[in-house]
Amino acid sequence: MPGAEKSIDVNTSAEVLFSVIADYEKYPEFLKDIESAKIVKRGNGVTEAKFAITVVKRVEYTLRLHESPPNEVRWELVESNIMTVNNGGWKLETLGENKVRAHYRLEVGLPRFLPVPGSLVDKLTGQTLPATLEAFKKRAESMK
Repeated sequence: MPGAEKSIDVNTSAEVLFSVIADYEKYPEFLKDIESAKIVKRGNGVTEAKFAITVVKRVEYTLRLHESPPNEVRWELVESNIMTVNNGGWKLETLGENKVRAHYRLEVGLPRFLPVPGSLVDKLTGQTLPATLEAFKKRAESMK
């Protein structure tokens, strides 16, 4: 199953970066591929959120996100109009008073019968990942 992992250093605290990561409904404000994000339910460290993106084709999906503030968010796919798998997470490693290394992991799967080019999966897991991490970094660093 296609996946990607990447890390980035962010000049802020784990608490600030975690707050940006867990503010799912704000994603469309700073992540260009996210068209919409809505909380479906939230409680006891678990949030279900519905997202929509267009990458070659419109993709709608709901994730169950498990939050362990201020160091980790992990998720799994609840439902989607296209994806069969969307698992991943963030792990935040404090490097100093205002420095965090954010480790990001994503695994995406699509049905074999779906006539979607492999470039869609590549774009979801590899090509947009550096830009996504930079967007989170910029957002978190602006909130100091």
